[in-house]
Amino acid sequence: MKTPASLIDEARRCAQLFRLGRDIEAALKMVDLVDAAVPIFADSQERHAAWAHVLGAILQCQERQDWIGVADWLEYDLVGLLKAY
Repeated sequence: MKTPASLIDEARRCAQLFRLGRDIEAALKMVDLVDAAVPIFADSQERHAAWAHVLGAILQCQERQDWIGVADWLEYDLVGLLKAY
């Protein structure tokens, strides 16, 4: 299992890729990031609910191809959850 600190770095790098318009590369990295983050939020119902909210918002932005929105959710909200862990 990856540490929250390493996932914070990955989330920031992924957000930067979305901001640079490299959405395909960023989306592939985001899949790995999400897979690695799931176990971190599984131990508490409250954390899991917060994670589900952030993930849902990210996926809604992705559906709309709102890459800046995806980047914002990754860089600020997901990072905030990981820091709180």
